[in-house]
Amino acid sequence: MKKKFVVVVTRKLPQAVEDRLQLDYEPRFNADDRQYSSDELILLAQGADAILPCHTERLSADVIARLPGTVKAIVNYSVGFDHVDLAAAKSRNIIVTNTPDVLADATAEIAMLLILGAARRASEGERLVRAGKWQSWSPAFMVGRQVTGKRLGIIGMGRVGQVTAQRARGFDMTILYSNRSRLNPELEKSATYFETIEAMLPHCDFLALHCPSTPETQNLLNAERIALLPDGAIVVNTARGGIVDDDALVSALRTGKLAAAGLDVFNNEPGNIHPGYRDMDNTFLLPHIGSATFETRDAMGFRALDNLDAIVSGREPQDRVV
Repeated sequence: MKKKFVVVVTRKLPQAVEDRLQLDYEPRFNADDRQYSSDELILLAQGADAILPCHTERLSADVIARLPGTVKAIVNYSVGFDHVDLAAAKSRNIIVTNTPDVLADATAEIAMLLILGAARRASEGERLVRAGKWQSWSPAFMVGRQVTGKRLGIIGMGRVGQVTAQRARGFDMTILYSNRSRLNPELEKSATYFETIEAMLPHCDFLALHCPSTPETQNLLNAERIALLPDGAIVVNTARGGIVDDDALVSALRTGKLAAAGLDVFNNEPGNIHPGYRDMDNTFLLPHIGSATFETRDAMGFRALDNLDAIVSGREPQDRVV
């Protein structure tokens, strides 16, 4: 009988995904669902053929250099792959894949939740009710920004950006976008394209970040670009924390340049996010749950395993990154 591929699984996955892994592979599961240190991961990878990590594992150049020669693939359980040093993986002929497409609907739902929650002061109002501090009402009480009919600028019009735009059209929002290239008319759906981010920003009542995290997009939303937004604009981010200059965003929220922000992702998450976000009422904060639906988490796992199946059988995986 042919030996099964040994797969290091870094976090607890949905049961249906683990069942399929158990059937087709020899998995090394993380029963405690705790984040492994780099040394632990390298030790667990001894004799393994593949690693199935999440975005929480930092597979730096140093970690990849220390992996045993048996490791042939890093099959990510995430659409992002900024946690993997791709050049280091390529230098060792390690295939890297991700899980695009399957989480667009769930992440777009969270983007709309952030837009609505930030605009309508949802966190602040919910805290008032829970704390028993809601004692009266007046026309001036808890007044927020209306979403319907406003202009939504999207940076990064990939699958998630496109689905977010479609959901926002249900609120009669006008869609603007900046992307590496213009979409064809069928995908653009009458959205207005801007060749540069700087040209788009002055026209955005709301700004949604959906671009990938790359060296080029680090601190993309900085003080200079925030200054181009209209006073009272609202920023939401479901992409990656590194796209935002935290000091610049916190300053703009404190001074009133921006009315609010809705954030599902952060630099140094989960335990060391910028403390300024926690201290302000005009932030709507979520703990990186963009893909956190039962349906999507299953689909991500199956997509990762489809890629692994292709690698094992000698076929090109559909979601190969390097």
